Amino acid sequence: MKTTRPSASMCRLATAIAAAVVCAMPPAASAGEGGTTHIIPGAMATLADNAPASGPGMFVKPMYMRYNGSVSARIPTAAGLAGNVEATSNTFAVVGGYTFAEKVLGAAYTMVAALPYTSLDISGDVTAPSGAKVRIGNKVSGFGDITVIPAMLAWKEPDSHWQFNFVLPIYAPTGSYELGRLGNTGLNYWTVDPIFGVVYSNAKSGFNALLHSGVAFNSENPDTNYKSGNLLHFDGAVQQILPVGSGLMTLGLEAFYFKQVSCDSGTGATLGCFKGKTAGLGPVIGYIQPLSKTESLVVEFKWLTETTTEKRLEGDYLWLKAVYKF
Repeated sequence: MKTTRPSASMCRLATAIAAAVVCAMPPAASAGEGGTTHIIPGAMATLADNAPASGPGMFVKPMYMRYNGSVSARIPTAAGLAGNVEATSNTFAVVGGYTFAEKVLGAAYTMVAALPYTSLDISGDVTAPSGAKVRIGNKVSGFGDITVIPAMLAWKEPDSHWQFNFVLPIYAPTGSYELGRLGNTGLNYWTVDPIFGVVYSNAKSGFNALLHSGVAFNSENPDTNYKSGNLLHFDGAVQQILPVGSGLMTLGLEAFYFKQVSCDSGTGATLGCFKGKTAGLGPVIGYIQPLSKTESLVVEFKWLTETTTEKRLEGDYLWLKAVYKF
């Protein structure tokens, strides 16, 4: 049976129009205060998340993420220590960015902003001041913490298989937060997360591989005097581009590894160091549809399952992303 391979020009086009941007999403269950973090598996790993390597141009990226997870161990929250926590969140985010024609340090330069809106359903056994455990829950909907990326740089030579990225997301505490509430859509502290990445794209075979790594630095929550430790994270993916219809399909596998590398601190960190970690993987499928010489649409779905966790919720992430470039 003969296998049809995408042409080199089609693969180069697919890689170029799929490149979009890391995005902001709501807090995800992880180590740190509230068992949460600004950094989420699947936010920057695939072709739909890659930094644009040429300009000028704009893009809009609506995204949906669903997370469902649970943990039996106690975690610190805005309502106090809570165990047997179960949480489901549904988030819609809108990302927008512009890539400039002028290069910076020899790299394509992009600026980005993102705003998420989350509906959260959470319950847990909260330890009262008397020591008694009380089962409480709450449902809350609201905007999450806004993300600004003042610097996204992509280095790529025209005939090279390799691209190198630097991204600087800054998460601002603008989301809904209430002291004493078990779940919040905002975290009430700043995070700066410098990310470095490398991308391999073979236009002849249609094979692509991406790896991004960063260290997230958190400020202290002024309402709880709790400072979550720094988080080292890796996101990687392999994807194959195949011609389907008038566009191109992408099939792949994504994996992630997150590990807290410094202890939680502050007077509110009553559980001590409280370092956590998570790892997981899952399938990715997407479709790239060129619309014109300057316009394109990319749609991507991924399902990521946490396979190893420590001191955090364990569950599944479902992502649906779309990127319109013009």
